[in-house]
Amino acid sequence: MSDFFSTLASRARKEKFAIDPDVPKAYLLRFFAGKVIDLLRGILVFRRLNARIFVGRKTAILCTSKIRTGRFIKFASECHVDALSRDGIHLGNNFSLGRGASIECTGSLATLGKGFSAGNNVGIGSFSFLGCAGGISIGDDTILGNFVSMHSENHNFEDSGVPIRLQGVTQQGIRVGSNCWIGAKATILDGAEIGDNTVIAAGAVVTAGKYEGNAVYGGIPARKLKSLIA
Repeated sequence: MSDFFSTLASRARKEKFAIDPDVPKAYLLRFFAGKVIDLLRGILVFRRLNARIFVGRKTAILCTSKIRTGRFIKFASECHVDALSRDGIHLGNNFSLGRGASIECTGSLATLGKGFSAGNNVGIGSFSFLGCAGGISIGDDTILGNFVSMHSENHNFEDSGVPIRLQGVTQQGIRVGSNCWIGAKATILDGAEIGDNTVIAAGAVVTAGKYEGNAVYGGIPARKLKSLIA
């Protein structure tokens, strides 16, 4: 049975995928039955028959007219996605958003945010938060661990005579390259530009600046730990 479902998964993902033969049959049947329900839910939400968009239970997706997707898109259960923004949300093929994760493109209705884009084969871990008011872009084949947070705007606070909440914000945006791995509980702040083939260690805080590719970064604030080029 695992071979049969492996074939189905490989055809859907457009790449080879093999299910471990030790996975119990009952688990497989329940898992794939759930995916069928998620697919039907995705058709109802997006009204698209051929994109294969899966939407989990208790997931809220707002402003779907601003979302453009490739094929085989997965929103796990209890996600929150608000695409209201100038550029909306653009997702490549094989995108996945983990359970309880959030993508919010606008922080205030007074000023629309920029939006979010992800390349092909991007995976975002459970309970991650992406605040995309200043714009967030992620390249192909990049994966984010659980509880990763990205904040693409900063509050101004220079005027001590005015409440911080009334001083407005600055926005530079966040750019993450291709084939990157962002470890669990890492925080990426506005103005960060992360190059291709980069690893951000778990718990790191990446502040504004350019981070060259082919390297590992960690710490608070994040600094280069080693090169990935021999």
